[in-house]
Amino acid sequence: MRVAAPPPAPATYAGSYLRVLAAALLAAVLLAACDSGPSKFKSRDITGADYGRSLALTDQNGKPRTLKDFRGKVVVVFFGYTQCPDVCPTTTAELAQVMQALGSDADRVQVLFVTLDPERDTPAVLAQYVSAFDRRFLGLYGNAEQTRRVAEEFKIFYRKRPGVAGAYSLDHSAQAYVIDPRGRLRLFVRYGHLAADLPGDIRTLLKGG
Repeated sequence: MRVAAPPPAPATYAGSYLRVLAAALLAAVLLAACDSGPSKFKSRDITGADYGRSLALTDQNGKPRTLKDFRGKVVVVFFGYTQCPDVCPTTTAELAQVMQALGSDADRVQVLFVTLDPERDTPAVLAQYVSAFDRRFLGLYGNAEQTRRVAEEFKIFYRKRPGVAGAYSLDHSAQAYVIDPRGRLRLFVRYGHLAADLPGDIRTLLKGG
């Protein structure tokens, strides 16, 4: 039996209450899944999850995009912003490593970087950012309401943190999601685990796993 696991609280959350809640949720998931046998994936299998089913944004080339556009491919979706100092460039660089590791199988994979900062991440900025890592990557953006909706659909937390002189940064969730060639949300990948876990998991999905 596959269990749709709720994502844990992101590293940017603060406070003991949220840490305790996240630990309780994870413990419940592990207990529920203990009789399901070994997983064929290194990442967390969330097949059957009732979220992450839709996405309607625009890519850096001005083309409207939905998940249906990528049927037949494995899709890796993650959220961030181009001025992120650490998590986002690390994640994007790891995904570039994944594409290299996949060799010719990478042609059947689409990486989507969804900005949580459409105010500053214009199409030109997104294009320059994602292509610096891999020219096959797509940057997606929407207006404030579209961004809120897609973040909510994928259970992504984000919050603006004011800085000085009108500057700001964003706290945000750091996980990535993997959607199979049939358009089903299948895997939850923790930050820092993409390069190690995804090549094998993606190959399994490409073979119909």
